[in-house]
Amino acid sequence: MKTYKDLAPSLRTIMTPGPVEVDPRVLRAMSYPILGQFDPEFTALMNETMGMLRELFQTQNQWAFPVDGTSRSGLEAVLVSIIEPGDRVLVPVYGRFGNLFIEIAERCGAEVVMLEQPWGTVFDPEVIVEAVYREKPNVVAMVHGETSTGCLQPFDGIGAACRSVDALLVVDAVATIGGVPLLTDEWLLDAVIGGTQKCLSVPAGMSPITYNERVEAKVLQRKTIERGLREAGSAVSDRRPVASNYFDLGMLQDYWSPKRLNHHTEATSMLYALREGLRLVLEEGLEARFARHRRHEAALVAGLTAMGMALYGDPACKLPVVTCIRIPEGVDGESVRGMLLHHFGIEIASSFGPLKGQIWRIGTMGFSCRESNVLQVLGALEATLLRHGVQVKVGRAVQAALDVYGAEV
Repeated sequence: MKTYKDLAPSLRTIMTPGPVEVDPRVLRAMSYPILGQFDPEFTALMNETMGMLRELFQTQNQWAFPVDGTSRSGLEAVLVSIIEPGDRVLVPVYGRFGNLFIEIAERCGAEVVMLEQPWGTVFDPEVIVEAVYREKPNVVAMVHGETSTGCLQPFDGIGAACRSVDALLVVDAVATIGGVPLLTDEWLLDAVIGGTQKCLSVPAGMSPITYNERVEAKVLQRKTIERGLREAGSAVSDRRPVASNYFDLGMLQDYWSPKRLNHHTEATSMLYALREGLRLVLEEGLEARFARHRRHEAALVAGLTAMGMALYGDPACKLPVVTCIRIPEGVDGESVRGMLLHHFGIEIASSFGPLKGQIWRIGTMGFSCRESNVLQVLGALEATLLRHGVQVKVGRAVQAALDVYGAEV
C-alpha cells in the first residue's frame, strides 16, 4: 500500500497579486473548535462579521455577508441573481477581469454591450457616463482594480449616471478591498464584490459582498424558497427563478437574516478566518492601512526604477497594490520566476492573455505588504537578473527603497 508523507508546505515569500501570505493570527483562528451553524454562539459571529463588512465596504447597506467560494463565487452570485435573459449589460473592459464579467453575463442570457480600452490604461469616467446615457443598460459591471494590468479605474460620476437611467452598478473590488479606498455609498455603487485572498490576507474560500436596497428589490422580484423548505403559504415569485440554487441571493439573504433559513452548511473555519482578518483590518484602521500599502508601493517602485527596470502601464492610473514590470528583451520570464522561487523562496506572478510573457506582476497586499518583503524581492530580483545576463544598476535597488523608508523616520 502506498504511503504518504506528512504535509509540510514550504515557507514562501509570496509577492503575487493573490493569494498572499496569511497573518498568523488568521491561521490560528482557523484552528479553533467547530460550532454548529445554528448555534447561537456561531450566529453571533455571523452577525459580527456582517457588521465588520459594513465598515470595510464603508456602507450602511443591510446586506453585507460572504459567499462561500473564491472571489468568482461572489461575482457569479450577484450577476446571476440580478440579470434576466434579455437584460442589457454594459461592461467596460480594460483587462482580463472585465472579460470575465462579459462571460458570466452572457451565460445569464444578457445582451452585452462592451466598451474596450487598451490594456495598461483605464477609462476616462466621462466615456462610461456617455455610454450609460446612450445604451440605457439594466446593469453596468465594472472592475475597480485590474490585477492583470496593474491599473485602477476612477468612478467619478458613474454611479450618478447609472441612477439616472435606473441601471444597477456592480463593481469587482476583489483586488482593492482593504488595500485601496473604496466608498460604496459615496460613489453610489449598488453591489460590490470583494475577495479574501488579496488585501485582506485571508485564505481563498470566501467572497465578501454588499448590495443595497435597489439590488435587493431586483432579487425579491425573483424570490423563491427551496422546494424542500417551503411551508404552506410561502410566497414564491411567478417570474423566472435564479438559475443557480447555490448562488441565489434571495436564499442567501434568508440564511444570513434572523430567519436563518437553511441553505448550505456554512464554512465554519473560513468564517473564523474572515472575522479575524476583518478585525485586524479595522484594528489597523482603513486610512492607516491604505497609507501602508502606498508606502511599500513607493519603496518597491523606487527600487525597481533605480535598478533600471521599465514599468508597464500608465503611471497616472497605477494600482497601488500591484506593480507590473516589463520583462527585458531576450529574457525567459519563467526562468527568472523559477530561480526566484527555488533559490530565494520568493514567488512573483507572470501574466496571461495579450500580456503573456511580456510582464511580471508583483503584489504588495495585506500581510505580504511589509518592508522586509519589499527589500528581499528587490535584492533577489537583482541577483537573478544578473545571472540571466541583464545589465542592471547593481546595488541601487535596495538603497533606493531604503531611502523611501528612511525619509519617513
